[in-house]
Amino acid sequence: MDAVTFELLKTDTKTKARRGRVSTPHGTIETPVFMPVGTAATVKAMRPEQVEELGAEIILSNTYHLYLRPGHNIVKEAGGLHKFMNWNKPILTDSGGFQVFSLGDLRKITEEGAQFRSHIDGSSHMLSPEKSMEIQNALGSDIIMAFDECIPYPAEHSYVEKSIARTTRWLARCKEAHKNTEKQSLFGIMQGGMYPDLRRQSAEQIVEMDLPGYAIGGLSVGEPKEEMCMVMDACVDYLPKDKPRYLMGVGSPDYLLEGVERGIDMFDCVLPTRIARNGAAMTSLGQLNIKNAAFERDFGPLDPNCDCYTCRNYSRAYLRHLYKSDEILSSMLLTNHNLHFLVNLMKNVRKAIEEDRFAEYKKEFINAYYHT
Repeated sequence: MDAVTFELLKTDTKTKARRGRVSTPHGTIETPVFMPVGTAATVKAMRPEQVEELGAEIILSNTYHLYLRPGHNIVKEAGGLHKFMNWNKPILTDSGGFQVFSLGDLRKITEEGAQFRSHIDGSSHMLSPEKSMEIQNALGSDIIMAFDECIPYPAEHSYVEKSIARTTRWLARCKEAHKNTEKQSLFGIMQGGMYPDLRRQSAEQIVEMDLPGYAIGGLSVGEPKEEMCMVMDACVDYLPKDKPRYLMGVGSPDYLLEGVERGIDMFDCVLPTRIARNGAAMTSLGQLNIKNAAFERDFGPLDPNCDCYTCRNYSRAYLRHLYKSDEILSSMLLTNHNLHFLVNLMKNVRKAIEEDRFAEYKKEFINAYYHT
C-alpha cells in the first residue's frame, strides 16, 4: 500500500470542484488545500507552532536549497526534516528541478540530469533523478516530487515534445531510485507547456506508472491567465480521479479558485509570504498595500472581516509604522495574516463544495476581492 492515499469525499454538481482527504504517515490533509512554503525548512517570519495554529496541515520545503545548505545528510543525522524543523505534520518536498532550471546560464541540461553552479558559492553540482531521490529520501518528507524539466514560456512545440519525453524517462529513473516507499510517496509531474496535445501525451506517459499522486507543472510561468486556464481545462481530465492532483506554484486567490473549479486538490506558492515582506496584505476587500499614506492614521484592523491574530490585535496605522521603520515584526504580522487568509479561503472552499455551492462562493469572493 502507498504511504500516501487519497479519498474522494464529494464532487460539486455544477463544476469539477472536489472535496477530498489525503492520508500520510504524519497526518491527514483536507483538500482542496493551500500549502505554505518553507523553502529552507522554515516558513519565513513564522514559528512552526504559529503555522499550525493558523490551520495549515501541510507545508512544502525545497530539495535544491536543503541540498546546498545545510546538506541532506545533516538533516538525516538530525532525524529527518520533521524533527530538524520541529514540524510534526505532513511535508512535501519539490524535486529541485524548478530552482535548477531558473538558474539560466548557470546550468546545463543533459540526459543524465542538470549540471549547475550553486547560487551560494559557485561550486559545481549534478542534480539527476537519482540524486533528487537520494536527497528527498534523506529529508524524509511524506510526499516527494519527481525530477522534471520545467519548460520555459514561451517554448516551441518541437522542444516541448522532446522535453516531456525526457521528463518521462527521468520519472522512470526516479521510481527506480526511490528507496523509502513505505514512508514516502512519489508524485509524477505532467509537463507539456501550453500545448493541450502534449499535455495529454505527458499525462498518459506518467499515469502509466501508477503513482500515488500527480502534479501539473509548468504553469504560472508568465503566460496570460486565459492561456493558463485553457491548459488547466485540458490537463485535469487526463489525470486519474482517484489520485490527488497538485497544481505547482499557484497562490493568488483567483488562480486558486480557478484551479479548484477544474478539480485541483493541492496548491503551493511563496506569494503570500513574499508580498507580506514587501508590505502587502490579502484582505476580503482586495489586496492592500500597508505602505500607503492613507493608513497613517487608520486605527482599524487590517481586514475587518478577519479574525487572525494580526487583525485582532493590531491596527493598519501600527502595521504601516512597523513597515516604514523596517521592523521585523512587520513581516511576522503580515505573513501571519496572509497565510491565515489563504488557509481560511480553502476552508471556506471545502465547505462550499460540501454544500454544493462552490460556483456561487467563487463568484461572491471574486466580486469582493477584485472589484471593490
